[in-house]
Amino acid sequence: MTDATGATLTYIFGASPDAVFDAWTTPALFATWFGGSTNEVPVESVALDARSGGTWAATMIVAEEMPEFHWRGEYVEVARPNKLVLTMTDEPGDERELLTADFIAVDAGTELRFSQTGGNLTDEQYDYAAAGWRAAFETLDSLLAD
Repeated sequence: MTDATGATLTYIFGASPDAVFDAWTTPALFATWFGGSTNEVPVESVALDARSGGTWAATMIVAEEMPEFHWRGEYVEVARPNKLVLTMTDEPGDERELLTADFIAVDAGTELRFSQTGGNLTDEQYDYAAAGWRAAFETLDSLLAD
């Protein structure tokens, strides 16, 4: 679902909340899934200081003809293995999107309740962001199944 202030997604992973949480906070794992299956995130570009007040950064290479996206942000809340709240931007300045990921244990593994909010994007950009996150979560699910 998307609207003028953000996008929300729910995704079920066939892995424990600990495993899903760790994939968000371990550079080698994060680099594998963050760009989805069609984009590259070089592991050497990933820096994750997963603690409240810590920062994170990752470079995403979408295609040869497009520029690199230099994502960065700050961790607002880190409650392993239940919740991550962090900011995100690829633009100069202080505007940030807020990412909230709640990891809930369910019989099948983990239900992720995810939102990207902030109102800094258009409806179309939030639709694109939601599609990108869904592709990334599908890649993460495959990674965790291996």
